[in-house]
Amino acid sequence: MSTPTWIDAAAADAVPQDDVIGLAVDGRDIALYGVDGEVFATDNICTHGHARLCDGFLDGHEIECPLHQGKFDIRDGRPMCAPVTDALRTYPVKIEGGRIFIAVA
Repeated sequence: MSTPTWIDAAAADAVPQDDVIGLAVDGRDIALYGVDGEVFATDNICTHGHARLCDGFLDGHEIECPLHQGKFDIRDGRPMCAPVTDALRTYPVKIEGGRIFIAVA
């Protein structure tokens, strides 16, 4: 198993609590979520339709796609309701020195 590469994604204070932002990280479209004092990271594109999840509605640990209202659990990427059936890629997150880092393989 390869050692993950940690990529500096954003300042820790750039992610509002109970909200989501989208940004480009190392050529990837990433969504960062602030929930209950933690930060989570997923791909920003829905697995069902080409919609940016940062334009969706965050409710607790679930992000709702703005296109067809499918939902994903941001902690593990699993689909929560139709029409989404494929899991969303998630990324490990760590915060050091006021910066958010995500792990990419």
